[in-house]
Amino acid sequence: MRLRNIAIIAHVDHGKTTLIDVLLRQSGAFRDNERVAERA
Repeated sequence: MRLRNIAIIAHVDHGKTTLIDVLLRQSGAFRDNERVAERA
């Protein structure tokens, strides 16, 4: 597994969590049928 450090800088409520969830799913960290817990 190759690891990368990234930084996402954005204002509150601008989709940072959504972006990270999509990046993790596309990278294969989560399977398509795996549910990711909702974060507040």
